[in-house]
Amino acid sequence: MNELRVQVLNRVQEAEGICSFELVDPRGEPLPAFSAGAHIDVQVAPSVVRQYSLCNDPAERHRWRIAVLREPASRGGSAGMHERMLPGAAVQVSVPRNHFELVAARRSLLVAGGIGITPILAMAQALHATGRDFAMHYCARSTNRMAFRREIEQSGYAHNVAFHLSDGPPGQKFHAAVALGAPEPGAHLYVCGPAGFMDHVLTTARDLGWPDAQLHREHFAGTVSHAADDVAYDLQLVRSRRTVRVTADQTALQALLGEGIDVPFSCESGVCGTCLTRVLAGEPDHRDSFLTEAERAAGDQFTPCCSRSRTPLLVLDL
Repeated sequence: MNELRVQVLNRVQEAEGICSFELVDPRGEPLPAFSAGAHIDVQVAPSVVRQYSLCNDPAERHRWRIAVLREPASRGGSAGMHERMLPGAAVQVSVPRNHFELVAARRSLLVAGGIGITPILAMAQALHATGRDFAMHYCARSTNRMAFRREIEQSGYAHNVAFHLSDGPPGQKFHAAVALGAPEPGAHLYVCGPAGFMDHVLTTARDLGWPDAQLHREHFAGTVSHAADDVAYDLQLVRSRRTVRVTADQTALQALLGEGIDVPFSCESGVCGTCLTRVLAGEPDHRDSFLTEAERAAGDQFTPCCSRSRTPLLVLDL
């Protein structure tokens, strides 16, 4: 993790189970710039690193803001943020990275589900600031679970936003086909939220004829690994002139690090793409949430933190 130290300036309860954290440089210096859709790695505990989207205006350099939903099944990430990240706390974070970037589009359609509002909020602010055409749909179970609603309602782009509540009247409920409509030349769709929500929106978009090149999604969690089916395989490292054995109960990343092979990594769950490695031969068993379907089909790269091999040998550019 390319680290820098920041300080928690403020913490706000934005909605039920959701806290925002305002991060600043402890010396008052400007923070590194970021673009809408970017995230940072946050070291929640010595062995716990999590990724959180930046949700403030990208034009701001005096602060970063993230928001965290406390997950009932937290393994230390969201629970640690809620319990330990109090005003004044020092935090190790990475510089911003962006795998969910806005593209130059004639029109942008933003769709957020629950805590997926975080990168979408930054996108709305950036699009509004530059005068670009966009519409935004924000879905949540109920008003008390809808973070940043008042902020959005008081913004200069409020007229671009539709709110959809699961427990609200029928007329305001989210219907993906109605919200998306037929694809338009130069229009791009951005969706962020729980996996099932994103799958529903993107499946609807494809059914309506939206081309994949105009569809963009963000991820908060990796795919499920079925360890019982895993078998051992070998990694041939061309540049290092070495072969590394990956046992059935370890990841390729663990095997590589155990042999002293330097591989950059962060999330260890196939979300961030930091460990992405070029494949020269063999067939990867993709288990990440980072690569597109086209990139998976090409088979020339994989994420060693979670993906495996369908062939006994995988040849890597390492």
